[in-house]
Amino acid sequence: MTRKWKYKKSPDKDLVNSLKRELGVKNKTIDLLVQRGIVNYEMSEKYFRPKLDDLHSPFLMKNMSLAVEILKKNIKTNKNILIYGDYDVDGTTSISVLYLFLKKITNNLYYYTPDRYNEGYGLSINGIDYAKKNKCSLIIVLDCGIKAVSQVEYANEIKIDTIICDHHTPGEILPKASAVLNPKQKDCNYPFKDLSACGVGFKLVQAYCEKNNIPFNSIKPFFDLLAISIVADIVPLTGENRIFTYYGIKQLNTNPSVGLKSLISLMKKSNTIGVSDIGFFLAPRINAAGRMSHANKAVELLIEQDISHAQNMSNEINNFNLNRREIDQKITKEASDKVPADNKSTVVYSSQWHKGVIGIVASKLIEKHYRPTIVFTESNGLYTGSARSIKGFNIYDAISSCTELVEQYGGHKYAAGLTVKKNNIHKFINKFENVVRRTIDDEILIPIIDINMHIKFSEISTSFLKILKQMGPFGPGNHEPIFITKNVKIDDMPKKVGKDNTHLKISLIHEKFSFEAIGFNMANVFNKIIMHKKFDIVYQIKENNWNGLNSIQLLLKDIKF
Repeated sequence: MTRKWKYKKSPDKDLVNSLKRELGVKNKTIDLLVQRGIVNYEMSEKYFRPKLDDLHSPFLMKNMSLAVEILKKNIKTNKNILIYGDYDVDGTTSISVLYLFLKKITNNLYYYTPDRYNEGYGLSINGIDYAKKNKCSLIIVLDCGIKAVSQVEYANEIKIDTIICDHHTPGEILPKASAVLNPKQKDCNYPFKDLSACGVGFKLVQAYCEKNNIPFNSIKPFFDLLAISIVADIVPLTGENRIFTYYGIKQLNTNPSVGLKSLISLMKKSNTIGVSDIGFFLAPRINAAGRMSHANKAVELLIEQDISHAQNMSNEINNFNLNRREIDQKITKEASDKVPADNKSTVVYSSQWHKGVIGIVASKLIEKHYRPTIVFTESNGLYTGSARSIKGFNIYDAISSCTELVEQYGGHKYAAGLTVKKNNIHKFINKFENVVRRTIDDEILIPIIDINMHIKFSEISTSFLKILKQMGPFGPGNHEPIFITKNVKIDDMPKKVGKDNTHLKISLIHEKFSFEAIGFNMANVFNKIIMHKKFDIVYQIKENNWNGLNSIQLLLKDIKF
């Protein structure tokens, strides 16, 4: 796939020189900081050393005082409480944080995750009936609920209070819950709008602690679960999310919860756990429970206190993930064969596809075809879809333009879920394609690699890498720097590596300095590299750990000849 190389704006030289003097650092990390809007010592200290003191007061969130009072009243009067959460990573970590906290102050607790296949996304009538059966007076709804107007109305009819902790975009009509916590509410003045649902739930816990003189230190152990929710849900790694993730990763490396410790042991990893380990190892396994079996299994693991039980659960969840991989690879191939050649969008469907992996398949189709994508499968007599988008296109708004053909939908700018009647699927595909075709800018259909700056191999060193690592955790809003070096040459014969020889391993030289480089899924340029004497590369600078030895390795993102 052709990629467009786009250079970020060069930082202001006066600001760069000023910051160099303040920090006493001369290498190009200063340029990277100024590019990120960090222009003085105070800002750089906050960036490199996130502080818990910079977390906002939870009471700035609309309805927080009310939510705390409702929760306190139910605990004080020994009422049963149901913690209800979505079946993905954000939902299961949210349940786990609330459960582990409240378990210390009440025994009258239940938790519930909907069955992905029989109930689908969101607050379900089955879940409310479960609360009724167990004589619960309060349901705390996490990572869903902001559009559950009829469901909350039913809960109200049977005298069950609801506190909604959600971060999805609200609709025009809010459910008449006892309290709605969502920083995206139009009239909510909470300063940081991009919390994960687990983050919203944590703010409720934080507020309860402040109101009841419970030390903040007692809830710091939840940072590992918070970090996992933030990385898995791909929310911006800025503001409070950066603080939570910074401390959460520290905890994952020093004192993770029992359940996470058992999962981490399966990694057989000797060096530090980072964002990529959450994204590529921990989160997919936690998700696999809800995809292949039931999300309750993920919650059971995350709240488990016995290491031997946790290890058995982790092994089971790991097997779910292996099974998930086989299925999503098969469906991705089938779905890819259905992709129309000339459309601006990709919408494919089959009644036979596994509902638990259609979101993954949608993401993989974007990697290959790079268009706004929806993958549907049949569920309970409807077509249920998972939508994923490309940078710069709001797929939630596009689905909103097709509401007359949609039974229900919800989500974010770049990811959403929806259901469509079977007899409307072709009408929806045509309408969605027309909406995308009318509103999308053709330029954004070409994937862009944002390049921070040009750099010579001679400027790459262990000290430079050390500062780069300190700029993490990386993610949306704080992307890992990408560099370009022009006119590099082969220093040694390249190799095709990996299980199917799909990856490229190569030693490169530039002005007498050489580094090893790896290009994942880039073996297709093997012959071109041999043919050309010089070429340009864009890459990230990584630390490679092999057999206990650390070295600098370049992670190739693209090559131009």
